[in-house]
Amino acid sequence: MARIVRHDAKAPVEVKLGDKSAYICMCGLSKKKPYCDGSHRITAAEEEGKLFVYGSDGNKIEIVKQD
Repeated sequence: MARIVRHDAKAPVEVKLGDKSAYICMCGLSKKKPYCDGSHRITAAEEEGKLFVYGSDGNKIEIVKQD
């Protein structure tokens, strides 16, 4: 089943495991979930209040609300 899941975060969350750290994907774009692979970098230029969908090629499409 396909679904769209909204992610608002633009960076991973660091989880400390003793003296080591793991970075958990919060943007939803990582291909190595649950771990971060750096894909969140393409979200840096997103404008607040707008909704975007990313293709598997990393291209961003803005979803426009129609009245």
